[in-house]
Amino acid sequence: MADEMELSKVTLEIFSKLEQQWLSYCVDGAAKKTRVLSIDGGGTTGIVAAAALVHLEDQIRLKTGDPHARVADFFDLVAGTGIGAVLASMLAADDGSGRPLFSAREAAAFLADRNSELFRSKFLLGRRLSGRSMDKALKEAFRRKEDGKILTMKDTCKPLLVPCFDLKTSAPFVFSRADASESSSFDFELWQVCRATTATPGLFKPFGLQSVDGKTSCCAVDGGLVMNNPTAAAVTHVLHNKRDFPSVNGVEDLLVLSLGNGSSTAGSLRRRRNGECSASSIVSIALDGVAETVDQMMGNAFCWNRTDYIRIQVNGLTSGGRRTEEVVTERGVESLPFGGKRLLTETNGERLEELAQRLVACGRRSSLPPSPCKDSAVSPLANGR
Repeated sequence: MADEMELSKVTLEIFSKLEQQWLSYCVDGAAKKTRVLSIDGGGTTGIVAAAALVHLEDQIRLKTGDPHARVADFFDLVAGTGIGAVLASMLAADDGSGRPLFSAREAAAFLADRNSELFRSKFLLGRRLSGRSMDKALKEAFRRKEDGKILTMKDTCKPLLVPCFDLKTSAPFVFSRADASESSSFDFELWQVCRATTATPGLFKPFGLQSVDGKTSCCAVDGGLVMNNPTAAAVTHVLHNKRDFPSVNGVEDLLVLSLGNGSSTAGSLRRRRNGECSASSIVSIALDGVAETVDQMMGNAFCWNRTDYIRIQVNGLTSGGRRTEEVVTERGVESLPFGGKRLLTETNGERLEELAQRLVACGRRSSLPPSPCKDSAVSPLANGR
């Protein structure tokens, strides 16, 4: 009997040491990774991404015991397109003291409370939206109350990426804090950046904007047309920006959270007439197609590693009343290597809780130092870009 007890004690000690080594490996491995948050465009409410961010932040606060912890504290880069860019910019905006201006819950509440202003119809039948009402709401969001300063891309506590499509050059244009920090020729007011990436053709007119020094201009339409899912742009930026991310050599050094905003294609196709797709239906198909293609690419790049590449998406349409709690309690969905989707056994909430545990184990990371100002290094193109 004594021998059996001694053997059990030794066995317990062995397994305890193995468990400690495994946990240490997981924590150390995660701590070395650069953490990327990417938020899709699509829709006007951002309900999926907003719900995921609120739940993630609640879990981070629960696990850290800090009621003031913010999502941005635990990521090294934030990217967003369309409505996702509004969320991303609000999370990354600096309050003047190096802290995020908005919590996830505050950002989600802003989208919910001000949605009628952001997407107010100018013509009921034609469904043309009023850019003027959106301008007013976004200016209010990105103006600091303490000093009245209108925030720019440089005024972010974490690196930020936001894409649009420039009609002047017929090419994608990616706003980034890295470029803004190098030269005021690539620094733009945050509210204008959000307007640029949400200017969906058929709903808004193209949006013209200039850099703070007036040397770079852009005639923008919705970034979702080329990067509705900005994850690939964000990963590429980190991999090739050795100055700000010197320790990143490949995707094995990354931890990526990609937030979808559901599919809008199904609803658009239901509204087609005489078997023909409307212009808005075609735009919806393009946006969803871009997002799903990038998800497939990222899955392949990460060798379908669900630990380091986490995609939160819902199964089906998100407009029409889906509530925040439904997003969290719904079973997760992921792309398959050779096409198609499958439902996971875990809910979106459970996956976010596991991620929160990893992020907290990594610890907070202060903002990367801004890039040194090198105004002379930038020569605006002849056409004003």
